[in-house]
Amino acid sequence: MQILLSDAIFTDGTIYREHGIVFDKTILEIASNDDLRSRYGAQCVELGEGSVLLPGLINSHVHLEFSANRSTLELGEFMPWLSSVIAHRDDLINECHDACIKQAIDTMLANGITAFGAVSSYGFDLDPCADAPQKVVFFNELIGSDPAMADALYGNFQERLFASQQVEREGFYPAIAIHSPYSVHRILIQKALQYAKNHTLPVTAHFMESSAEREWLDHNRGAFQPFFETFLKQTQAANTAEEFLGYFSEVPTLFTHAVHANGEELSSIKKGNHSIIHCPISNRLLGNGALDLNRLEEHSISWVCGTDGLSSNYTLDLFEEMKSALFMHHHHNLLSLAHMLWQSVTSNAAEALRLNSGKIAPNYDADILILHIDYPINEQLPVHLIVQPHVIESIYIQGEKIK
Repeated sequence: MQILLSDAIFTDGTIYREHGIVFDKTILEIASNDDLRSRYGAQCVELGEGSVLLPGLINSHVHLEFSANRSTLELGEFMPWLSSVIAHRDDLINECHDACIKQAIDTMLANGITAFGAVSSYGFDLDPCADAPQKVVFFNELIGSDPAMADALYGNFQERLFASQQVEREGFYPAIAIHSPYSVHRILIQKALQYAKNHTLPVTAHFMESSAEREWLDHNRGAFQPFFETFLKQTQAANTAEEFLGYFSEVPTLFTHAVHANGEELSSIKKGNHSIIHCPISNRLLGNGALDLNRLEEHSISWVCGTDGLSSNYTLDLFEEMKSALFMHHHHNLLSLAHMLWQSVTSNAAEALRLNSGKIAPNYDADILILHIDYPINEQLPVHLIVQPHVIESIYIQGEKIK
């Protein structure tokens, strides 16, 4: 059992001044410093002035297999970026061996990320994720819109999924990713979702990331048309948006991006008890626009934040992601938005990924960050923690000190 006394605890929208925690693998108690001193005496560890305890951060969406990218891929617009991914995919994958992926995982840990959802297209990141100190929801991705290749594509997906299900370590959770409505045939989607439902596996999918996707799914034209005609010999979208969302009606899913989702689709997302993953930096760098948070609020849709991968981001840092979002969504009240962003990388993210973390509260896993700050603590702490410099001094995952 460990007892830490801090200047402040910030968790789930509440600031507790002069409070501490008692924990082993899970949080046992949160109480005032004076109370804990009177009961535990010398067992207490005084963290000192400016110390802040936070829940460990949760990165809901990251692609690790492209972590070798720095300046190879073309940024600015979605279609040129996608074409550059196709052109350089093999080189980037081959350059990112286990050590490269481990470095990305270690970078996330140094940035306070104690759990993440890894979307794995090829399975090359399985071993580094299995060995990671963090909790990992490992989303095996299914992709392929050619019905003639359905059996082979599903067989490869199953092989990767089954390999992830053989990993035996606490905090590693096999899961399923459906790439997108334009890239996966309905037969494959339905088979994978039935498996997810039968085995209670988490599910994620990209949805309405770009205007090109919107026009292709709605009208079978636009910037995607030459891409599909050239690479896949297809003249019609694999699914409509309505059909695609209908497949997920009984499987709560994390839909990534949704920047170009319309009102009917957002209603369907709410009805299915789904969540949306917001990746602000990736959306900006690929020219896809900004997610309308007001529309999510109108539909009472829960949303979380993710970094996406280094194929469309310059960092794997949720503090940087939150900072970018503060400026991107400039119509929102600053403090209210900061609170929403903190929940999007802690409690909301944990709920969406089915993790027993994201809060400093009794019975939650002791996934904890210790920061020291050099400015007064007040009600605007959620904003200052995002925009002011900080140093993460210690990281605990399930009560074990990792850093």
